[in-house]
Amino acid sequence: MMKVWQVVIMGCHPTSMLGTKLILEEAGNLIVLGTYSDWTGGAEVVRENQPELVLLDYCMADDLIETILPEMKKSSPSSHFVVMTDREGQELLQPLLKLGASGILSKGASPSQLLQLIGGLREGFLSLPLGWLGTVVSPICPSEESGAVLKLTATERFIMEQIVQGVTYDKIALEIDVSRRSIDNYLRKIYVKLEVSTRAQAIEKYALYSHQIRPMYA
Repeated sequence: MMKVWQVVIMGCHPTSMLGTKLILEEAGNLIVLGTYSDWTGGAEVVRENQPELVLLDYCMADDLIETILPEMKKSSPSSHFVVMTDREGQELLQPLLKLGASGILSKGASPSQLLQLIGGLREGFLSLPLGWLGTVVSPICPSEESGAVLKLTATERFIMEQIVQGVTYDKIALEIDVSRRSIDNYLRKIYVKLEVSTRAQAIEKYALYSHQIRPMYA
């Protein structure tokens, strides 16, 4: 059964946020914790609840997204942050990814496009419009930090994906048919490759940089 994701919506227009809320809740596997028209209220809920998904407006009245997005990502490293904008996404994509976003979507996108993007995030992929090919995709190069993620094997990446989603070590061990002790051994190797020393640091680094190396285009 697909895991139910908690969602926080932050935007300038209450009517638009209500429409998005209805679209998400009709999908059946998404629960909207709340809609917020200011960064402060939304950021507090994100910090306290660690939702799987945060949809936020690029333009908010009380602060710049360049300031608030890194702060929220730091407070909830396993959350996916998707920026909704009516500007040209090609110009914003790379800067927003560097700030911690997991994706970007036009405010004019259809409900199916929004749900497709979320479906991609569930599988660990970043979905982009085909029209962006050649203008956005080719300039994206892995940073030095994402290079550490590249060192992980397929099994190690799977383990990190599960940990980021909150799956227990015992369940991960059952999923890949290994012992619980083997998971600990995998984690020690992962920490070395990611150049971290704690689980929290591994989650933050993996969640922040893994999207840069495994794009999928919608």
